[in-house]
Amino acid sequence: MNDDGITKAATLLLSLGEDEAAEVLRHLGPREVQKLGAAMAQLKAVPRNKVEAVLDEFHEENQRGTPVTVDENIIRAMLTKALGDDRAANLISRILQGGDTAGIESLKWMDPGTVADLIKNEHPQIIATILVHLDHDHAGDILKCFPERLRNDVVLRIATLDGVQPAALAELNDALTRLLSGSANIKKAAMGGVRAAAEILNYVGTALETAIIDNVREYDPELAQKIIDEMFVFENLLDIEDRGIQLLLREVQSESLIVALKGASEALREKIFKNMSQRAAEMLREDLEAKGPVRLSEVEREQKEILKIARRLADEGQIVLGGKGEDQYV
Repeated sequence: MNDDGITKAATLLLSLGEDEAAEVLRHLGPREVQKLGAAMAQLKAVPRNKVEAVLDEFHEENQRGTPVTVDENIIRAMLTKALGDDRAANLISRILQGGDTAGIESLKWMDPGTVADLIKNEHPQIIATILVHLDHDHAGDILKCFPERLRNDVVLRIATLDGVQPAALAELNDALTRLLSGSANIKKAAMGGVRAAAEILNYVGTALETAIIDNVREYDPELAQKIIDEMFVFENLLDIEDRGIQLLLREVQSESLIVALKGASEALREKIFKNMSQRAAEMLREDLEAKGPVRLSEVEREQKEILKIARRLADEGQIVLGGKGEDQYV
């Protein structure tokens, strides 16, 4: 979801009211709740015309010209109903007061910079252990905050990590060891490995990705190739069957697709066009031609968002991702 989408979603939630918004938030993950909570906290008063654009069914309220006024207490109550007292308190303290909490579960609710600051002085093996417990895009953002030497070391350890023993987590401070739940007999979790390293690298950006892979290649060329083979980048959409592309396109917003395709090969563009109706394809071609220059960072961001949708559909068994290989560096 781009910044404009987050703002609209925040406006929508504030318009719904406390109870209804809490019901929506219960179905979202930590990253989504974090972004929406921060966006709601930043809003002051939403003009009537903007509320109209986001929520037509509130037309009657909008006619009265009443802005949606944001109150800190409303945000607190909303998040508490959705998440429960403990998790909401952690998130509220960070969004509204800048506080932070410890524990791997709590790290999921923190911004990447805060997490990086908290764990950067831990042993690289411990950092690797923490990152494999986080969402891959979150872990990738945290990785970008580390110095180059630490970043390369951590990725290497993630790629060679053969499961996570509770004893390794016990080396963290008392708050982080809550993940062990007081049990010494917890079964080793199947986390880490080449796949985890590859999926995290999918979120660090092209320049850092290349530098890290080169560093791993110096240590172990075969391991570097295995990571490359597991990575899935935007051009790999070429290898998805037509039906899968059609399913993917149903869930991608047109503006996001336009920006993403600005950095795509002609072959991938044609594949997208042929899996749309003739009218839709013509409109997309026109929009692409009319779109001015776009920053590479924006293109990469939208491509990553579309790839996240593709991975979710793959996890749900609706599409098959294939053909991973070195063509990702084209």
